[in-house]
Amino acid sequence: MTTPPAEGSIPSDAEIARNAGTRPIEEVVDPLGLEPADLENYGESVAKLTPETTDRLVDRAGQSETRYVLVTGVTPTPRGEGKTVTNIGLAQAFDRLEKTAVSTIREPSLGPVFGLKGGAAGGGYSQVLPMEDINLHFTGDIHAVTAAHNLIASTLDNHLHGDNELDVDVTEVVWPRALDVNDRALRELVVGLGGSINGRPREDGFVLTAASELMAVLCLADDITDLKERIGRIVVAYDGDGESITVDDLEVTGAVAVVLADAFRPNIVGTIEGTPAFVHGGPFANIAHGTNSIVADHAGGALADYVITEGGFGSDLGAEKFFDIVAPAADIEPAAATLVVSVRALKYHGKDMWPVEFDALEAPDVDAVENGFENLDRHVSVLRKYGVPVVVAVNRFPDDTDDEVDAILEHCRADLDVRAAESTVYQDGGGGGIELAEAVDAAIDDHDGEFEPIYDSAAPVEEKIETVAHEVYGADGVTFTDDAREDLEQLETVDLETAPVCLSKTPYSFSDDPSKNGAPTGWELTVRELRPAAGAGFVVALTGDVLTMPGLPDEPAAVGMDLEDDWTVTGLF
Repeated sequence: MTTPPAEGSIPSDAEIARNAGTRPIEEVVDPLGLEPADLENYGESVAKLTPETTDRLVDRAGQSETRYVLVTGVTPTPRGEGKTVTNIGLAQAFDRLEKTAVSTIREPSLGPVFGLKGGAAGGGYSQVLPMEDINLHFTGDIHAVTAAHNLIASTLDNHLHGDNELDVDVTEVVWPRALDVNDRALRELVVGLGGSINGRPREDGFVLTAASELMAVLCLADDITDLKERIGRIVVAYDGDGESITVDDLEVTGAVAVVLADAFRPNIVGTIEGTPAFVHGGPFANIAHGTNSIVADHAGGALADYVITEGGFGSDLGAEKFFDIVAPAADIEPAAATLVVSVRALKYHGKDMWPVEFDALEAPDVDAVENGFENLDRHVSVLRKYGVPVVVAVNRFPDDTDDEVDAILEHCRADLDVRAAESTVYQDGGGGGIELAEAVDAAIDDHDGEFEPIYDSAAPVEEKIETVAHEVYGADGVTFTDDAREDLEQLETVDLETAPVCLSKTPYSFSDDPSKNGAPTGWELTVRELRPAAGAGFVVALTGDVLTMPGLPDEPAAVGMDLEDDWTVTGLF
């Protein structure tokens, strides 16, 4: 086990990862009862489950009494408040308590890695290893999704180049191309120029691979049959009569499944303390559901007492989608929700500022923390509506004062009547999450309610959107634009009129306006477009401008990265 250093001498994430070393993957999975024959190794410390083991574990998942713990958060600042580090640290803490646990997280996309965020594999003494491999290509899953996505696109354009027997309306092609690198110049373009030999000219564009519906399909399917059925349902275009054209119509469902076969099998690695972790799938948390794959959750559930998973952004986005989309699709009953809060986030919500001025949040300010409680309170209220016990994890940063942390803990325990614990898993690894793990266990043991999604599965899409807007976001009502009303009517043509809803809005506010921090009231949600995701099985409701192909920032993270003469990767953190 890697031993954290004395206080005040924490190295960088990259230094910690490099000095920790990695354990043979066979040693990591041994406590789960997995044998070398269950693994297809990718080097010494990374493996995929074999097809046979994947099927066996998925079949066994429903027979276990595994405690699924969702890690979510308050409304975050753009730098994030530490959900992934809490996820990994909590799994390590259960491991230290001699309870079998696995962490399940998404795979990092190269877009954010080279763009705004840098690495995305946890941090400090609560990260998954090998850090460089996980952040850079890993086992090739995301590239497989990219290739499969573009196979569909090229087949569609080939059909247009031929006789177009499906009568595809070139102005109603809705399947773009995909790339796992941020590139704003590819958002909107024209393809097929240069004469008929190059195909039919038409408007096109690219999305980041994490925003591809195919990524959502990969993560929501529970076996190969389900995967192929979902691929086949994907709508790629409409014909002259407005009828949908699917991947099945293009007759390449099988070929797409072939490209995705290896990517469908979960990847397993170890944390810095040797706790098993599934790192698999990576859908966006706005245009899609923002969680790792159901297959990884099922595999973890068949092997461990605890599965620690997470949803993207705050509880209004990530937790809502996990509870209303993922859990019902996976037939998972979440046992608890861990709500990650930071002093920094509450100070931001306690100060009326946008954009975030991080320098202004550095000075100790208990009053600002207390003014931000309204955001914390609403997140706790949202989670309680799903019938799960809530435990607040105060993710402590080095500059946080005892008075600020104590104010949060006291408010949670005395005013909200929820268990709360200070978490120092970044600095102390699993040892810094023992109190949190014990609080989660106690909350589950004492809870007598039952998990339930927030809306009736048979309710129409419009009603589901209104329910989420009112019960989760705190909106007074919902306004549908004329375009959105037309989209509602068209949902019947693809059998999605009662599908789950995946609302896409800013992650920086409960409202659809990122400048409204805290817990805004007296506002209405505006839905401007509805997009059918027939393969994923949900309807995407757009409430603001959504960039499915981000651009690079003024100073991309890529600028600080390098490959040294000794093959060492620098600059990922």
